[in-house]
Formats: sequence, C-alpha cells, structure tokens
Amino acid sequence: MCKTITRLITLFSLFWLHHAQAAIAISSARVWPAQEYTRLTLESKQPIQYNMFIVKDPERLVIDLEDVDITGPLNELAGKIGNDDPYVKSVRVGRFKPGVTRLVLDLKAEVKPQLFNLKPVAEYGNRLVLDIYPAVPIDPLMALVTRPESKLPEPPVAHEEKPAAPVIPETKEPPKVAETHAVEAPIAIAPDTSAKTDKLPAKSNPEISTRTLIIAIDAGHGGEDPGARGRRGTFEKDVTLAVARKLKQLVDVTPGMRGVLIRDGDYFIPLGGRVAKARQVHADLFISIHADAFVKSDVRGSSVFALSEHGATSAAARWLAKKENEADLIGGVNIAVKDPYLARTLLDLSQTATISDSLKLAKHVLGELGSMNTLHRGFVEQAGFAVLKSPDIPSVLVETAFISNPTEERRLIDEDYQEKLARAILGGIKRYFAQNPALSRQRLAQSE
Repeated sequence: MCKTITRLITLFSLFWLHHAQAAIAISSARVWPAQEYTRLTLESKQPIQYNMFIVKDPERLVIDLEDVDITGPLNELAGKIGNDDPYVKSVRVGRFKPGVTRLVLDLKAEVKPQLFNLKPVAEYGNRLVLDIYPAVPIDPLMALVTRPESKLPEPPVAHEEKPAAPVIPETKEPPKVAETHAVEAPIAIAPDTSAKTDKLPAKSNPEISTRTLIIAIDAGHGGEDPGARGRRGTFEKDVTLAVARKLKQLVDVTPGMRGVLIRDGDYFIPLGGRVAKARQVHADLFISIHADAFVKSDVRGSSVFALSEHGATSAAARWLAKKENEADLIGGVNIAVKDPYLARTLLDLSQTATISDSLKLAKHVLGELGSMNTLHRGFVEQAGFAVLKSPDIPSVLVETAFISNPTEERRLIDEDYQEKLARAILGGIKRYFAQNPALSRQRLAQSE
C-alpha cells in the first residue's frame, strides 16, 4: 500500500514537472497603437499555438493561448492599453482551463483582426502578432482631407488661362540627366517666397494650371522595427519620425504644397504598404527618410538614393538596400495575406521615366544636403530599394547621417539640426519642381 502511494506521488510529480517544463513563458508583451491599426506582440522562446474568435454585443476579441504561463509580461499587458488606443478599450488575462490562457480584448468598435506567428529574426525570438484593423479600411486621401489643417487637392484643369508661376532660381548649374518625354500639361508650383536671390522671369504658357502638390514623407522603420541604433541608444525610427514631422510642417506652409506622413507615430508599416499609401493619396513625390549605420563609427555623411532596375551602383549601396529591404522581416508582415494591389505595384518595373525623374530629384536634394552637412558620397547612388518601387511617383531615399557615428548621432537628436535637414530636403524639392513641373497625368491608382 505504501509503495502504491509512493508510486502515485512520483507519477503525479512527474506529470506536473513535465507540464511546468512544457509551459511557455512570455518574455515580452508590447502594444503599438495607431490610427491605421493597433499591433499587440507576445514574444517567447517557443512558438505559441492559439485560437481566436470574435464575440458580439459588446464587441470583444478572444484569444486562447495553449500551454502559456501567466507571468509578469502578461499580467502587465492590461496596463499598456492607453485611453488613446483607437480600437482596444481594455485587456483581461486569465486561466480559462488547464493548459489554456485566455486573453479578452474589449473593443471600441467593430474590427478586422489578423493573428499570426513570426519566426525568430535579429534580436527577436518567436513572436505572436495580433494586428487589429478597423472593419472599414481608412482611406488615406480622406484622412488627409478631413484633417483641420488640410484641404482637398484641387484637380488639374486643362487649357485654362492662368498666370504662370515664377520659376525658382538656381544658384548653381543643375546636373544633366536624360530628359523624359512627357506629353501631358505641366503643373506649376506657387512661387517660393523664401528664395534668397532674385527670381527669374517666368515664361507664359496658356496650358499651365495650378493645383496642390502632394509630398509623401516616409519616416523609415517604426514599431517592432527600430532600425539602426546609435551608441547613445538613439533609435533610427525616432530620428526619422522627428525629421519627417518637421519636413511636413515646412511643406505645409509652402504655397501650393501639402505633406502627407506615411507614418505618423511609433508603429510598423510594411514596405509595400508605404508605396501603396503614397499612391492612394496621389502623391507627386515620395521621400523616404533614414539614418544610416555602419560597423565603423568614423563613417559619416549624408547620402541620397534612387531605385535601380539593373543592380546597385556600388557594393555599399547593394548592402544598404538589402538591409533596408529586411525591414519587413524585422517589423513583421503577415505573409498569409495576399494583396493583389500591392503585388501589381511592386512588380511593375516599367518605370524608366519615373527613375529618371527620381534621379533628378535626388541630385537636387543631395546638393542641398551638401550645403549643411558632409556628403558620404558626392553623387547619387542607386539600388533595389523596395520602398522606392512606385511605378509612377518619383521616389528617393535620404540617409540623413550615420547614427553609428557618435558625433552625427548627437546632431540627429538635436531639434535645430533636424530642422536644418528638413529645410535642405525641402530646398531640393523646390529646385526639382522649378525645373521639372509636376505633370497633369492620369494616376494609375485612380484606375485600380
């Protein structure tokens, strides 16, 4: 009898020991709220099995996690939900039944959730990612229009008699690039009142009309993807957002221009999603802002890149493009979701004219950056950056400085320096439009 009791106790102990060893501990729980969507990430050493369903009246999202312990990070999850979260009101965590931990998210509105696992990459372990999208997708153009400081871009009017805008003067000889053969009517930008030199007379053109020029401003990285990190702990994603916001402010006070932030907070947007958003708002230009890093801390300077269809112009450009294109792996993309619109956008490589315009824009921006910062290279480079693959929007990637250089890292977190960078980029944009008036063309996005 005594041996039987001892055997049962041993078996019982082995069962609970096995269960304790099999249980998965959540090492980190993170929440990234944004108007576009809210992301919740659970990180662990092992992948997590799950089951998700929605409960109505009131709206709730229920997630059952198999063999997951309720430890510190899960207990602290409720406190990470802010009042400003557009979609999640609160989170409750509890043991539903043996071996199952239940998360209940009380929602503020009807949502369309996506739940998926990500394999370990970079500094991350296994991640279970929940993306909570609004049931009705947000229209980026309508979001721009409905903001108090915004107004609807005026559509071009063909063959309307209007006075031509003065041309912004050039203080140096612009680089010669092969011209594109546009057949549509050009759109004139409003005069630059901040120009330091006398304006040149404008040529009269009865087919010139005016409209608001849309500048898509893309702050690189964000959310789960911090980008590069400086020695003082500065994240690239924070620097790029700060510079992007300053550039938008400067663009918005420029007559005839309106800036659109692709990312306006600390959250992740896939590379294809950045291209798609720029096209949805009918952007005239796309500026992607970054802060480079290298293994050697003495490397410094600004760079500007355009897309290449036929390989990179240097080994460094190829390496940088590969690193930037890995953002989707680090930030986390649900590969189970197939978006034919994005597929068509990124696979359309018939963009020779767009690349030519991108090179012109890049050279003007590089020239302006060279007036306030050392240039890493004195010429525009090209590589296969996924974020620059819009078939109909001139697009450039600006590496403002090397965040891995301690001196440049200190400058990048200085607000005055950030504004100088933004003004230099805007100066390049103005010079580009002075020589290459925006085209009144039918956008591809309108017919798709």
